[in-house]
Amino acid sequence: MNYDIIVVGGGHAGCESAYASSKKGHKTLLITSNINNIADMPCNPHIGGSAKGIVVREIDALGGVMGKVADKTHLQIKMLNSAKGPAVQSLRAQGDKIEYPKEMLNVLKTMKDLKIMEAMVEDLIVENNKVKGVVLENGKKISADIVILTTGTYLKADILVGDTRTRQGPHGEKPSQFLSDKLKEYGFKIIRLKTGTPQRIDKKTIDFSKLKEEPGDDKLLTFSFDLEPQYKIEEQLPCYLTYTTKETHKIITDNLKKSSMYGALDDIEGIGPRYCPSIEDKVVRFKDKERHQLFIEPESKQYDDIYLQGFSTSMPPDIQEKMVHSLPGLENAKIIKYGYAIEYDAIYPTQLKKTLETKIIENLFTAGQINGTSGYEEAACQGLIAGINASLKLEKKEPLILQRNEAYIGVLIDDLITKGIRDPYRLLTSRAEFRLLLRSDNADQRLRRYGYLVGLISEEQINRLNKKEKEIKELFEILKEKKLKVTKEVENIFVMNNISIPTSTMTYYDLLKRPEISISFLENFEVINYKKEIKEQAEIYLKYEGYIKKAYKEAEKLIKLEKKKIPDNIDYDKIKNIASEARQKLKEVKPTTIAQAIRISGVNPSDISILSVYLKKEYGKSE
Repeated sequence: MNYDIIVVGGGHAGCESAYASSKKGHKTLLITSNINNIADMPCNPHIGGSAKGIVVREIDALGGVMGKVADKTHLQIKMLNSAKGPAVQSLRAQGDKIEYPKEMLNVLKTMKDLKIMEAMVEDLIVENNKVKGVVLENGKKISADIVILTTGTYLKADILVGDTRTRQGPHGEKPSQFLSDKLKEYGFKIIRLKTGTPQRIDKKTIDFSKLKEEPGDDKLLTFSFDLEPQYKIEEQLPCYLTYTTKETHKIITDNLKKSSMYGALDDIEGIGPRYCPSIEDKVVRFKDKERHQLFIEPESKQYDDIYLQGFSTSMPPDIQEKMVHSLPGLENAKIIKYGYAIEYDAIYPTQLKKTLETKIIENLFTAGQINGTSGYEEAACQGLIAGINASLKLEKKEPLILQRNEAYIGVLIDDLITKGIRDPYRLLTSRAEFRLLLRSDNADQRLRRYGYLVGLISEEQINRLNKKEKEIKELFEILKEKKLKVTKEVENIFVMNNISIPTSTMTYYDLLKRPEISISFLENFEVINYKKEIKEQAEIYLKYEGYIKKAYKEAEKLIKLEKKKIPDNIDYDKIKNIASEARQKLKEVKPTTIAQAIRISGVNPSDISILSVYLKKEYGKSE
């Protein structure tokens, strides 16, 4: 049977790819080794976090499903950095490890153009450097116009614990043994990466009196722009905080050579995540730190397993027992599942186009951890973009390319394909130079129209956005027009709130420029009849108006450089005087614009000047 699109892998990337392509009416086949592992959370079952929470909002704005599924199934939700500026605020939800995958599978089963198959893909069907389908483990061939690989950590996966190496996936499943070797034969550069996970603890054996409680927020929050909150504030489950001790650090230091990563295994190639290190890495790299914080987090309402966030390790079980028992509140803890590291194959991401189609094989797309990223959110957003662009290619339409000033998704993809990776890539707010524009609160205004154009957002959804934007503009004008006259009563309210009294009549707009004054404070004088989100949006834009305008001006410079195209057939060997490292990097990455060329590490301003002069001379493209 012939399919339009085959998606290989049922993780977070695969789910979004399959959902997007099938929703757009393309006959889609999702192949997974185990249907029960669809949208699995082998590590921490949380969704969102710093920067990542904004990505989930962006996925929802474009028409993806991660945010909606998270809203329906989480145990707790909070806004991180709520005391800081809006550029770094981001939602984080503690998901339910049982309910999240179940809900995602239910969503996929409603898609009429999507079929799910349990099988293992061992090879691709490739003719004239164009993918034509896949070959299953049993030799069966299935043809398709486009294939999207979302294999997660299953390519030649090895579980590492102490001095043992076992060829298996995160839950003991059979990994993909041959696919990465086949990709290497097709010309892909394959790299080895590593990640890990901590212990799961029996809740009944933890002394919570020694831990600090970390509750969810006391206001209703959602990732999705379409759903009302699906939970009650008082029914959220708490998380808890504890710390490592001097004894913990001594146990780790004394037994360091028993860790897979520090000597117990001498054949490890994979590089672990820099921004989510194992507890061994933390103790070694940060010797000046007397303690490291750890979060005690529930995995599900349906069982008592507790996740020990921040304690990832590849120590042998007997050492893990000592480590866990050295922690306050966990002196008598029972370990249900020991921590481990997992090593796996991935492709080097500079071999991808901006669409996430590979440069080496036409119509082959890749998304998620196979591209060298870490995290469910990074995987899901790539899956969505791959699914959208695969569909658009079938439809012979222009692809969806999100720029760095438009979305964190754009930042992530550009970083991968332009800079490559050394260790599993994690999205951070510091990676985005336009983060004041890429806020959690405005993801729908930035991206929803793109979702509408590609066919994943409905007319009703776009009408709601138009209404919202109209109301924000209305309120902004009202704030400019309304004035507050300083009367005795007004003075008393300022005094009661410990805010300095204005010396003369002022508009609400000018009053709100003062950092200590909010719209809620101004409602002491007059009710402002708009929804909470409308008031919040107007206030953010007003308070940061100058910074936002400056960011837009900087973004305009980027846009101009993005319009300066570099021809596909350019021969960098013909450009004289360009540095050898720059020449090699330009040939590897094959940037499509001057803006992308500037971002390649090893390409200096002098190289860009020489390249610009060459383009003008040979192709008539001005600098």
